Amino acid sequence: MAKLGILISSAPDRPSFRHGVQFAEAALGRGLDVYLYCLDDAVSGVRDAALQGLKARGLKLYACAYGAHQRNLPVDDSAAYAGLTVVSDLVAGTDRFVSFD
Repeated sequence: MAKLGILISSAPDRPSFRHGVQFAEAALGRGLDVYLYCLDDAVSGVRDAALQGLKARGLKLYACAYGAHQRNLPVDDSAAYAGLTVVSDLVAGTDRFVSFD
């Protein structure tokens, strides 16, 4: 199965956040194995209903633990909270990697 990595760094109220979520949804619909990492302002969107719905459908959802801490957001099971090493692993371990800023 082809693997797709997605990085979103924009806030949930920005069009690029929505575009990244829609891109992930389309990729899941095509049967791809999708890994999504929320960085910077996107960390506040981890609990977004659409994103959590994709997670329930098989999206592998990661978020920056440091970014959550800096924004006083709880670190819970809404995503796998990790450091930037995971982004490096996703870039190296996926067939294609895209970002939405």
